Amino acid sequence: MTYNELRRRLAHCYDEGEAKAIARLVYEVRYGLTLADLCIGKDTQLSANDQAELAEIARRLEQREPVQYVLGVADFCGRQLEVDSRVLIPRPETEELCRWLLDALAAEHTQGDGQRLLDIGTGSGCIAITLAAALPRAVVTAWDISPGALTVARRNARRHHVAVTFQQEDALKPASTARYDIMVSNPPYILNKERARMDANVLDYEPHTALFVPDDDGLLFYRAIARHALTALDAGGWLYFEINPLCADALQQLLRDMGYGHVDTRRDQFGKLRMLRARR
Repeated sequence: MTYNELRRRLAHCYDEGEAKAIARLVYEVRYGLTLADLCIGKDTQLSANDQAELAEIARRLEQREPVQYVLGVADFCGRQLEVDSRVLIPRPETEELCRWLLDALAAEHTQGDGQRLLDIGTGSGCIAITLAAALPRAVVTAWDISPGALTVARRNARRHHVAVTFQQEDALKPASTARYDIMVSNPPYILNKERARMDANVLDYEPHTALFVPDDDGLLFYRAIARHALTALDAGGWLYFEINPLCADALQQLLRDMGYGHVDTRRDQFGKLRMLRARR
């Protein structure tokens, strides 16, 4: 199967631009072929074993399985992370959350020296690993309730040679008494009623426990994390969240009512209100 043949097969279930991007990613990640290689026909030189594997890849992609799960990797902040169905696929808006946090530290002329950072609901470890790599003198801890997610996250930390302490904790009922200077979380925040507008490749394959909250309590995880942060964050410490735009106003009010100050929001590259921070 050539690149063009794969692209045409995928065009039956993806739009043309997405089909091209997915096909190119398959050849680049799995077979190391660049666009220039494809232009000179190197995709016709794959071995019989590679062709058999490619046929299976095409079958899975035609069933709308995310290409990141099919290939077993996803890019995040310039790093390639292992992913599978036990963890969410890292998103660009989460990269923006990391950059906001790191830019804020840079503006304070600190590189996290001795600071204690906690990532709640780490999944693949994307946030914790990004922070640990950028702030080698910080102490980074990451929680997740899922043993499977923690297995993936630990592999990713080893893969990128960063020091992160991973712990199994329930964000809704944390038992830890450790204290931190910064807490960051991309918790479950999609309302159940939003399912109807979501793509099948998300609904059918990504872990629902990491995605959804009840329609009548969109602030479920934010409230629990913010309540824990009242004692876990040192005075003056920062709480960073990735947020659901539908709940942005209610979350800002909740945090102010809990005594947080400097509540600030930021829009993502698509103009959606997607990030929030508050000071203890």
